[in-house]
Amino acid sequence: MYLRFAAAGLAALAFTVPASAEINVCVTVSATGPAASLGVPQNNTVPFLPTEMGGETVNYVVFDDATDPTAAVKNVRKCIEEENADIIIGSSATPASMALAGIAAETKTPVIPLAPIKLEGDGGHWAFPMPQPNTQMAGALLEHMQANDVKTLGFLGYSDAFGEQFLNAMQAQLDGTDIKLGPVERFARTDTSVTGQVLKLVSANPDAILIVASGTPAALPNLTLAERGYKGQIYQTHGAASKDFLRVAGKAAEGTILPVGPIVVAGQLPDDNSTKALGVQYTKDYEAANGEGSLSSFGGHMFDAGQVLKAAVAQAADSGAEPGTPEYRAALRDVLATLKEVPGVHAVFNTTDDSHYGHDERSRVLVVVKNGDWKYMQ
Repeated sequence: MYLRFAAAGLAALAFTVPASAEINVCVTVSATGPAASLGVPQNNTVPFLPTEMGGETVNYVVFDDATDPTAAVKNVRKCIEEENADIIIGSSATPASMALAGIAAETKTPVIPLAPIKLEGDGGHWAFPMPQPNTQMAGALLEHMQANDVKTLGFLGYSDAFGEQFLNAMQAQLDGTDIKLGPVERFARTDTSVTGQVLKLVSANPDAILIVASGTPAALPNLTLAERGYKGQIYQTHGAASKDFLRVAGKAAEGTILPVGPIVVAGQLPDDNSTKALGVQYTKDYEAANGEGSLSSFGGHMFDAGQVLKAAVAQAADSGAEPGTPEYRAALRDVLATLKEVPGVHAVFNTTDDSHYGHDERSRVLVVVKNGDWKYMQ
C-alpha cells in the first residue's frame, strides 16, 4: 500500500491509494484559507488512517476546500459522483461542515464532520461529528467560572455558525446561574481588527471574556485585549487549541484558559486516563513525520475519524452489503449510530441515534497557557 499525489478538480492537493481499493472515503479539509491551522494537521494525519478495514482496502481522496463552504460542497459532489464515495470526512470549519451535512442527507451518504456542528433534521441523521459538542465544552468553562467567582462575562466570537452555536450553548449553560452575560460582540474570520469590539468590552470591564474563534484568527482578540490593558480572565474554546494560536498571540495568550480534548496534553495526563496511551503514540508518530511540537488537536479529530470508521466498517460487513452501493452507505450510517467504547485520542466513543457525538466526560480537560504552552489543569 502506498500513497500517491495527484491534482483533483478544485483541490490544491489530493492523494489516493491505488484504484483497486474497495472502500472509497472522500475527505475535504481546509489546508489553505483562514482555517488552515485546522486543516493542515488534519491533512497531515490522513497518512496515519487505516488503509485496510474489515478485510477491504481503502481509497482516500483528499481535497483542499480553502475554507470555502462552496468549494467543500463541490469537492464532495465530485467525489460522490466520480469516486462513488461510501463516506465523507470533513470539513475543518463549522460553516463548511454544516453544508456537507446537507449534502450527506441529500445523497444518503454518511459524513464525519471535523468541526462541531448542530445536528438537525436529515443532515443530523447522517452526520457523526468528531469534535466535542459545544455544550460539553461550555459546561467545562462554566464550572471553572463558578469555582472562581466570575459574575460578569463578556463575549467576542465569530459571526458565523461556530460563533453563534457556541454562544447559544454558553447561554443555555448560564441559565439559572448568577453570571450575567454581556456585552456580546462579534467579528468575521477574515477581520484584521477587533478594536471597536474590544473597546466596548473593556469599557464594560466584565470579570471574564469568552472568545469564540479558531486557529490563528483566535489570537487577534487576545492581542487587542492586551493592548487595551484588560486584566480579567480570558477564556477561549477548543477552536483555539493550536500551536499557531500560541505563536501568534505570544505573551497575550498567557493565562488564557480553554477546554480541549485530552490529546492536547496527552503526556501530562494521569496514567489511568482512557485516551492517554493512544494519544501518546499518535503524538509520537505525528511529530516524527512533521516535526517536534507540531501536534495539533485538530489532527486528532482526523485520527479519531479513522478509528471510528474502522470500527464501523468491521461491523457493517455483517450486513452483507457491498461497498459502493446505497445499501452499504446505509449500513455504515446505522453502525455509526451504535458504536460502543471505541477508543480515540480525544474520546472514547459511544453513539446512539439520539447522541451522534458519542462523547462523555472523558473527552474534555481544561488547560491554561503557561510559558507559551499548554498546561494541564484537571
